[in-house]
Amino acid sequence: MKTTTSVPPIHEGALHAILKAEHGDPFAVLGMHEAEGQLVVRVFRPDAGEVIVENLNDGTLYQALCVNGDGFFVTGCDGITERFPYTLHFTSHEGHKWTERDPYSFGTLLGALDLHLFAEGNHFEIYHKLGAHLREVDGVRGTSFHVWAPNAQRVSVVGDFNRWDGRVHVMRKLLGCGVWEIFLPGVSEGDHYKFEVKQAHGELVLKSDPFAFFGQHGKATASLVFDLHRYTWSDEDWMEARGKKDWQRSPVSIYEVHLGSWQRKADDGNRYLSYRELADTLLPYVVELGYTHIELLPVSEHPFDGSWGYQVTGYYAPTSRFGNPDEFRYFVDRCHQRGIGIILDWVPGHFPKDVHGLANFDGTNLFEHADPRQGEHKEWGTLIFNYGRNEVRNFLIANALFWFEQYHIDGLRVDAVASMLYLDYSRNAGEWLPNVHGGRENLEAIYFLKRFNEVSYERFPGIMTIAEESTAWPGVSRPTYLGGLGFGFKWNMGWMHDFLSYMQKDPVHRRFHQGDITFSLIYAFHEHFALVLSHDEVVHGKGSLINKMPGDVWQKFANLRMFYAWMYAHPGKKLLFMGGEFGQWREWNHDQSLDWHLTQWPEHDGLHRLVQHLNWVYKNEPALYDQDDSYAGFEWIDFHDSDNSVVAFMRKARSGETLVFVINATPVARDFYRIGVNAEGWYEEIINTDAAVYGGSNAGNFGGVHAEAISWQGKSHSIVLRLPPLGVAAFKRHALKP
Repeated sequence: MKTTTSVPPIHEGALHAILKAEHGDPFAVLGMHEAEGQLVVRVFRPDAGEVIVENLNDGTLYQALCVNGDGFFVTGCDGITERFPYTLHFTSHEGHKWTERDPYSFGTLLGALDLHLFAEGNHFEIYHKLGAHLREVDGVRGTSFHVWAPNAQRVSVVGDFNRWDGRVHVMRKLLGCGVWEIFLPGVSEGDHYKFEVKQAHGELVLKSDPFAFFGQHGKATASLVFDLHRYTWSDEDWMEARGKKDWQRSPVSIYEVHLGSWQRKADDGNRYLSYRELADTLLPYVVELGYTHIELLPVSEHPFDGSWGYQVTGYYAPTSRFGNPDEFRYFVDRCHQRGIGIILDWVPGHFPKDVHGLANFDGTNLFEHADPRQGEHKEWGTLIFNYGRNEVRNFLIANALFWFEQYHIDGLRVDAVASMLYLDYSRNAGEWLPNVHGGRENLEAIYFLKRFNEVSYERFPGIMTIAEESTAWPGVSRPTYLGGLGFGFKWNMGWMHDFLSYMQKDPVHRRFHQGDITFSLIYAFHEHFALVLSHDEVVHGKGSLINKMPGDVWQKFANLRMFYAWMYAHPGKKLLFMGGEFGQWREWNHDQSLDWHLTQWPEHDGLHRLVQHLNWVYKNEPALYDQDDSYAGFEWIDFHDSDNSVVAFMRKARSGETLVFVINATPVARDFYRIGVNAEGWYEEIINTDAAVYGGSNAGNFGGVHAEAISWQGKSHSIVLRLPPLGVAAFKRHALKP
């Protein structure tokens, strides 16, 4: 072993800056450098009492000299003029020994093209670069770390591997783009880490990685190194078929789920089900019910359970509450193998102020607007993304593509779109800033949404994007080249509001509100709509769907059965929040499992059976889905009988097949009720919500009726029906009675 007795002195200011972790470019000091005609290796490890440098070419060992008591070591390499690979052997003050390759011996990692594309907002695979990535550099395995923090004075990687000491692994700043980087040999999968950021004004904070693939939740907020290249998918058939799918001409029936409260393990401390357990329980249940898709409330990592996932801190990490990223992939994979698509709620509209998250990331308003009139949702206590900043827009669009690419997600339902479109959303006069034209439209957010949709559909044909948009903004689901926002579908909040208002009224008063249930057909074909009875309707004191219905218990269930069948008959895709399918009495609580014991009771079981049957009819009758967005797919028979609260209409397929629906919104069965139809034949009763198997009184039409050559309501033929009380009856025409 060679012992260094003298080495070229280091500038006192540089030494002081390294010791205080204040040096602007630690790579210029630490590592191997030429000084006064010889190679020197400088190492700063405050936890080391001894450092030995080993030349990996010839095995020569160099005893480093500790130039002060704070852990700064240096050794000269006498007689060596060419750089060589080396490793460091450490001995702690307590005698513990370990070996590492020097992070300061590696060059820059991120290319100029990557930095340029990110700066202009067009690096849509930036998640392959920023964040923590297991990799091999110069034959050395470890993890590279990159983070965007342009205004930070210093950024360090801290974790178990360096005793969370921000002085040890200070990162290199890549000038011109504000990205910091370092490669840490030996850091492996499962290691916990954060970024220690010395912010613009000198504050020292710990931040979770904005691009972390895995992270802790709750009070523990570290990011975890994770390998996303290991999982082998088995959903090739689904993915190939999806790429050719036209969802606007296909049945879409969505079961909305909050994974933490769908079902819990009561016999195991009331714990959550894991992603793998959900694949064995939730998936078969959804298949049995006949749904086409599961929509998950946000699974992106979030610290507060009570936000239900809508206040995201880990945009690139599925929550660790239910397992690791590969286990979430397993869940998605299994769903695809059973023919079920997965839609995620996605939240690019706002983010929480948690100190470990995106807020005030580098000491400036990096991700959010600086002015609270643009950058804060006061009613939610959250911050608003600065959509006009290229890097922020890139962060979000890349995040959407990340879920499509890495997790094979089939659709994103974008939360709170209205809050993004309007600068004065939920603001009083004087609390918002107009755009450059003096208007209330958020031009930057509009551009972001259009670009998000364009890139998503271009790169992943067959996916769907869905807007939760509650206003009359035109063209939400119209292509961008026609002036729209480019979404595939829009939640029909107007239908939900009007129909719920109507259904909650006592039947004796419904005659005065016939317009509530006909108005939606005026605008039903202006957008590609999804009809939704979502989680928002069963929280915050609104009560459950079954408890919204008027009347005694029998009437409540009859009303809800009628409501569901009416929903399936109405143009638009379908969504129902969990628990609604069996009529849970209590309001949804994210901390409790659904009340599965109710399904043993006939009324609840009957409602469950009806939902199953409605899904089956919906998927097997093109008249209910293949002209959802066209007046050609719908025809009123009669909506004038408000005295009896009866409406009748037809749904039509492109093939010409027609279904007839008649709704009686009163608890009085109506005999000999004549309805006009377009043709002769046998009209099979394919739905009757009053059937005994669903818990009804069995008032029906004995399987169907024959049309008579009696013109009625402007039609050439007519049928005479018995209308079930608080019921929906649907009929399918056959040329001849079977």
